[in-house]
Amino acid sequence: MNDRSLSRRTLLAATTATAATAAVAAGSGSASADEDAGASRDRLERLISRMSLEEKVGQLFVSRVWGHSATEPEQAYVDLNLRDFGVRSAAEMVAKYHVGGIIYFAWADNAREPRQIADLSNGIQRAGLAQPTPVPLLVSVDQEHGAVVARIGKPATQLPGAMALGAGRSRGDARSAGRIAGAELAAMGVRHNYAPVADVNVNPANPVINIRSFGSDPNATARMVSSQVRGYQSADVAACAKHFPGHGNTSVDSHTDLPSISHTREEWDRIDAPAFRAAIAAGIDSIMTAHIQFPALDPSNDPATLSRPILTGILREELGFDGVVVTDALNMQGVRTKYGEARVPVLALKAGVDQLLYPENLALAWNAVLEAVRKGELTEARLDESILRILRLKEKLGLFRDPYVTHREVDRTVGVPRHLAEAARIAERTTTLLVNKDGLLPLNRRRHKNLLVVGLDSRPPNQYNPRPIAALRGAFADLGFSATALPFEKSPTPAQVDQAVAAAVGKDAVVVVTYNVDAASGQRALVSRLMATGVPVVALAVRNPYDIAQLGDVPAALASYGWSEVELTAAARVIAGRVEPEGRLPVPVPRADDPSTALFPVGHGLGYDD
Repeated sequence: MNDRSLSRRTLLAATTATAATAAVAAGSGSASADEDAGASRDRLERLISRMSLEEKVGQLFVSRVWGHSATEPEQAYVDLNLRDFGVRSAAEMVAKYHVGGIIYFAWADNAREPRQIADLSNGIQRAGLAQPTPVPLLVSVDQEHGAVVARIGKPATQLPGAMALGAGRSRGDARSAGRIAGAELAAMGVRHNYAPVADVNVNPANPVINIRSFGSDPNATARMVSSQVRGYQSADVAACAKHFPGHGNTSVDSHTDLPSISHTREEWDRIDAPAFRAAIAAGIDSIMTAHIQFPALDPSNDPATLSRPILTGILREELGFDGVVVTDALNMQGVRTKYGEARVPVLALKAGVDQLLYPENLALAWNAVLEAVRKGELTEARLDESILRILRLKEKLGLFRDPYVTHREVDRTVGVPRHLAEAARIAERTTTLLVNKDGLLPLNRRRHKNLLVVGLDSRPPNQYNPRPIAALRGAFADLGFSATALPFEKSPTPAQVDQAVAAAVGKDAVVVVTYNVDAASGQRALVSRLMATGVPVVALAVRNPYDIAQLGDVPAALASYGWSEVELTAAARVIAGRVEPEGRLPVPVPRADDPSTALFPVGHGLGYDD
């Protein structure tokens, strides 16, 4: 059956298991909003009682899968599924492992375009409802937006990332961004988004969080987190605050190693806790764990994902969170360092986790949990506790009533003009002007008609989005400038610096895109040599705003906090004077020669009248 030709009504009628699910979930009638919590619990507990042990174990897992279709992926992806999971497709994975959720990735061919994503979601839901105990799946994605973590690309609306929103300082914009993102995800059948990031980035050297955070101020971060939670959940998408208990002060990437946080308990209360408390107060549906050691909270030095004192003692009992606790990806080295891969899912459940996200070896992890129950290390009652939370969330999202989406919903929701216009307006309020000597900016298209756009051309997180140098050149062309692009894949070599200097001859201004500049970076030589030509130089930091500290006496400098097309277009409009620079630094920029001293404090940002 071809999902593309199916309306929701046809899908519901064609899937007889849907009626069975509704009967189990609702008893003698359909679920309604005014039924009390006790009746809802009874319905869901009856559903759990019908599950086999294998089905119960499966409900705890959220797995990736290869392919654009739930039943007919291309042969290359069939081969990859057979290699990784022993199944051919998402539908076969659901039938074999009874997984409670699927996470989408662009690199896994799950996210080609919105209608295809909707069809994939429908196929996955049909597979869930065809099980012996029919249960809809919770389809999820990492769609933080910005330029670092965004799995679904154009034509879906692209929005500024967290630090850009932090620079904009508008809770209304944060909520609107969450609402737009949530509405588009829901239209594609994605009902769980692993956002917002609640980490407070107090370490400029943080390699994994950084611009994914709203900033370094705990209270400002808390306000933005609560606004985003309300935005997402107003669109019937479950939000997920991450990474508990706080990943903002580390210089180690938990994807590759196990970081340790040196905060005292008092510092945790003051710095890390406020955003998670705010998320819980806002009604957050789920919270993601961090693969970090936090000795002040658990002296055993177990990763927080495996720590009962942190997840049960603090998150559940102290903060009172009773929603779904989901692990960060279990394929990350940070959680696999101390214990073997088969022990991790069992220890996570014993710590208080509900959902086990993306184990590297699904069969190994699934069988490890099954064996732990059979041997008595875990009880079925412990599994039932987590399954009840998961099913409660699925019921809240309406998945038992209607898990399907339609092309009509996609067409009238995803990437529509009103969403694109609002995203552009939000982005224009985030670009931060850090330096503007002698009033170089805004550039005038009569005096600065011919531009060179040069610098690192970082890949976007989704292949359907444009590369940054091309996007910025196109934005200037749309504004009436004649712009030449010169992208570099990596930090420029001396020969490439010479090439850039030669390309600057005869230009009226140079816009240099910088990306994570440090003392050893060839980007420093690039900016210095370009300034020596006498051509006006404008530096645009498209990732960390800290680059300016390494660039010397640059005439003009801005921060966009991301290299997505919407953020770069906004930066170009600011540089060209089409809009005023309104962004303010949400983090301090330390001096390169004395990191204990701020070159620019939190709140710094120039306007064109300054």
